[in-house]
Parts: sequence; structure tokens; C-alpha cells
Amino acid sequence: MALLIALALFVAQAINFGLILRDRAGFRLAQATRPVATRLADALDREARGGRAIESGRGRVRRVAADPIPLGLERHPEVATELRSQLAEQGVTVGRIDTGFRSGDGRPADAEERSRRRGRVHEEHAGDELLIAVEQPGKGWLTVSVPWPQNSRRLLLALLSQTLILYIIVLLPVLWIVRRLSRPLRDLRRAAERFSPGDAGPPLAVAGPDDVAALIEAFNALRRRVGAMLDEKDRMLGAIGHDLRTPLAALRVRVESVEDDNDRLRMADTIAEMNRTLDDILSLARLGRPSEPETEVDLAALVDAVVEDFRDLDAPVAFEEADRLRMRLRPALIRRAVRNLIENAVKYGEAAEVRIAAWTDRVAIVVADRGPGIPDDRLADVFDPFTRLETSRNRETGGIGLGLALARAIVREAGGDISLVNRAGGGLDATITLPRRG
Repeated sequence: MALLIALALFVAQAINFGLILRDRAGFRLAQATRPVATRLADALDREARGGRAIESGRGRVRRVAADPIPLGLERHPEVATELRSQLAEQGVTVGRIDTGFRSGDGRPADAEERSRRRGRVHEEHAGDELLIAVEQPGKGWLTVSVPWPQNSRRLLLALLSQTLILYIIVLLPVLWIVRRLSRPLRDLRRAAERFSPGDAGPPLAVAGPDDVAALIEAFNALRRRVGAMLDEKDRMLGAIGHDLRTPLAALRVRVESVEDDNDRLRMADTIAEMNRTLDDILSLARLGRPSEPETEVDLAALVDAVVEDFRDLDAPVAFEEADRLRMRLRPALIRRAVRNLIENAVKYGEAAEVRIAAWTDRVAIVVADRGPGIPDDRLADVFDPFTRLETSRNRETGGIGLGLALARAIVREAGGDISLVNRAGGGLDATITLPRRG
């Protein structure tokens, strides 16, 4: 805002400077031509009535045989045009009109001194003059010289001083106002960017004009309401989890009394699947407010431990050994995200091959399978909760479609992302990318 105002003031002053120069040029033109036209008309009229003749050696108006203005002098055709118009208004008809500017440097010192004494021009340009030659057909040329000051430096300095004063009077208060507005708005923007559902920090200080202060108060109230709603959600989820797990535990106990081994095992598997589904739903709902703090762990060892868990269950999972990677993250959540990807690879792709790639700014955990892959137009859909490409909901072919959604939510909460890419030779690469932080 301050920059725009400064630019507007500069443009306004530039326009003002142009108008002043134009007016000054018009005034200088009138100052040069009107007295000359009057002087010439009077001299010609006096000569026509038998008065003193116009001579070549004396007088302000002199008659010479030829154009006396040297070719090397600077011409001013606008003076000739204006002078012809002024003479025509006084009934004087002339031929050609020639002009030539001569600087005071080219005049004798005594002539400069006479000019100063007469006060004909300003001190800064004393001696600068414009030579005017008017052709009188059949009688030669009439010559007159008038003062012709150049554009003074004083004018430029005055305008620069005026601009500086204007900037001080207008721009400094504007800068103060903009600063008073922008600082609380900048703090509000930063607070909004840093806001997270688990943020229990102090409220943002109320500052600035009334509208900005009201906006900050509204933000603080909104943050309190969001926190209260999330607290209520956590209490509700805890109650739901408790209320659902209690009958599931009772069912698990009663299942033990079933005599048929096949029926008992199938019922126990169903109850275990319901518990896992409940855990996934509650974990996904609580991700915005993780209770686990960030700790420094070895990411390679964490992934290797997850792979070992699958190996203990005789699952076809291979891990390519990697160097130690010290990172700050929430280990239980990242472990769960990696486990979900490996589970998908084992269920749908026959086997899983896990490797880690590290760069200076990021780390990638790649889980590759040997399955049929996913149609390209469905790669984004599988991350939606409760979305499965196999729609039977048979637990033999997978869960209820929360694994990838939960994994992506975990990774994004850590500042990373998950991508799925079909390999040219068959199979799918699921890649977790995490920012590398010490």
C-alpha cells in the first residue's frame, strides 16, 4: 500500500512538473514575442509617419541588409510562429522570420554586465539571449534581441524539495498507518497457518484498529470453539469405543464355549476383525489430535521391525537393508502407516518388497508388490475412506477400505504424502515421502 501511494505521489508530481514546464514555456514564449511585436510595430509606424528612421548602428530595432543570425545557433521556430501571429494582429506584414539562441558565454563581458544592471534576465542566466531577425520585403531585415533564460535548475530543485516535503507530510503517516494495520494482520496470518487442532497455546494478542481487533477476537473465539468441539468429539469417541468393545469382549468370552472348532475359530476371527475395524475408525477420527509426541528414531530400524512382524507370520515380505536414518516423527503412527501398505501389498499383490531411499531434504519408503496394479483412473479413489476396488466386502479379500485412507492421513499429518504408481512390468509401487527433519 505504501509503495502504491509513493508511486502515485511520484506520478502526480511528475505530471505537475510537466504542467509547470509547459506553462513556463508558454510564459517565456509570450514574454519574448509580445514586446518584440510591439517594438517592431512601433518602430515601423514611427518610420512611416516621418519620424526617426530605423538604423543599423543603434536602437533596439535595427535594420540590416541580410539575415544576421549565424547558421550554427540553436533555432526556435515556435518563436517565429508566435511572433508572426502577434505582428499580424497589429497589421504588420513581414516575410521570413529567423531566430537564434546565443548563450551568455558567447557575449562580451560588458554586454553581460549591462544586462545584469538592467535586470533584463535572472542572475543565473544573465547574458542568455534570443536573436530575432524579421524580413521586411524590399527593405532588408529588422533585428531585435530579447532575454531568453533556459530552464532554471532552481525550478527543478524547488519541485524536488516540494516532492520530498510531500513525501514527509503524506507518506510517513501512511507508513505508520500501514504498519499499524499490517503487523496484527501478519500475526493473525501466522497464527492461522500454525493452527492445529491440538494447539492449546495462548490466544493471539488483540491489537490494531477496531476492525482488525474484532477480527483477531473472532479468530480466538473460533479457535476456542474448535478446541471445545474436538474435546467433545474425543470424549464421544472414547465412549463409543468403550461401549462397543465391552460387548465384543463379552462375545469373545462366549465364543470359547462353542464346541465346534471351525465355528469357534470363524467367530473369533470375526470379532477380531470387528476390533481392528473399530481401531481403524477411531484412529482415523482422532488423527487431528495425536497423543503421541514426536521423538527421534531410526527410520530404517522402524521399517525393519515392521517387516520382521510380517516375517514372524510367514508373510512373503522382503526388506532391502538401509543405513541409519535419524528422524523426528511419531513412531507408532508411522509404523501403522507402513504396516497398512505392506498388508495391502500382501493381500492384493502376493508379496511385498520394501526399500528406503534418502535424499538431503526427504526420505521415501517404497512398498512394491507383484499384483495386477490399479487402473490409472482409480489411483486417487482408493485413498477415500470406505472405498475398495473389490466391492464384495469379503474379509478374505481385505477390510472395509480404511487402510490407505488412514495411512495417508498419518503421513500427511507428518508433513509428507503417499503416492501410488503402476509399474511397467506389473505390480504397484506405494511410496511414503517424508520431509527429512533432524
